[in-house]
Amino acid sequence: MENPLDLTIIIPSYNTRHLLRDCISSIYEHTRDIAFEIICVDDHSPDGSADMVAESFPEVTLVRNQSNQFYVRNNNLGMRMSRARYACLLNSDTLLISNAFQALVKFMDENPQAAACGPKLLNPDRSVQHCIRCFSGPATMALQALNWHKLFPRSRLTDRYYATGFDYSKAQPVDSIGTTAYILRRSTWENAGLLDERFRLFVSDLAYNFMLKQKGHPVYYTPCAEIVHFGSQSVNQKARTSLRELHDALIVFNEAYNYFGRSRASKLLVRMAVRARDFFKRAEHSLSSDKRVIKGPGAPPKARTSAS
Repeated sequence: MENPLDLTIIIPSYNTRHLLRDCISSIYEHTRDIAFEIICVDDHSPDGSADMVAESFPEVTLVRNQSNQFYVRNNNLGMRMSRARYACLLNSDTLLISNAFQALVKFMDENPQAAACGPKLLNPDRSVQHCIRCFSGPATMALQALNWHKLFPRSRLTDRYYATGFDYSKAQPVDSIGTTAYILRRSTWENAGLLDERFRLFVSDLAYNFMLKQKGHPVYYTPCAEIVHFGSQSVNQKARTSLRELHDALIVFNEAYNYFGRSRASKLLVRMAVRARDFFKRAEHSLSSDKRVIKGPGAPPKARTSAS
């Protein structure tokens, strides 16, 4: 069966009305030469996001959740509703500055081996946002939890996880790329599966990329398109809750995917280590003036908020 559309753009949204308006406006302003649809899944936002979309963008397919379903389920719903050859999971705190989606569709057409791909992400100041991660061992993850990258910025151990030496100027296969602007081939989600609904938000990108790699489906980074990402605008609204959910997700990921080993002893050790990391990170949050949840190398700086 032929699909009449090239791309479905799926935007899960929670309480980011102004950013969402700018995001959708930028899509219509810059996207040319492909047939696309936008599906916005509003996760019961209290800020009037859904009404704004209905009034300002009547051509957008709007889903109004009556209760919080969270990021993973909302994206999966969008993929199930898609009528296109490809789907793009797009965060509401992004902004197109060029015809990025036409370039990404072209990249996927020219690289049929790619199960999924992601573009170059830019911080609001147009510096490169580090969106690539490598699958790393327990020692690296432990050091990352202790902010080793801040104490020793050139450490090879944490550099591997954060891929700080990654060449963002060329297209290449990667271990993991964030789902901020993530293009999937229809055959990828139909055959390999949708996002893992054991997660609500955090670690879902790592888990999905890990699953694809295990099944032999390559994921690519491509600089053919650039998209601005303001970063974590929803999760930062309830940072302490988000930190707990992040660490719960890390435990689920390890135990569901045997990431650090299959034995009960190794899983217990990892669970204890993650709980210690959770305590450390929440203590750091309380003492620090920087209340963001995601603050690794290349992350978006403290800047624009959803209330702007």
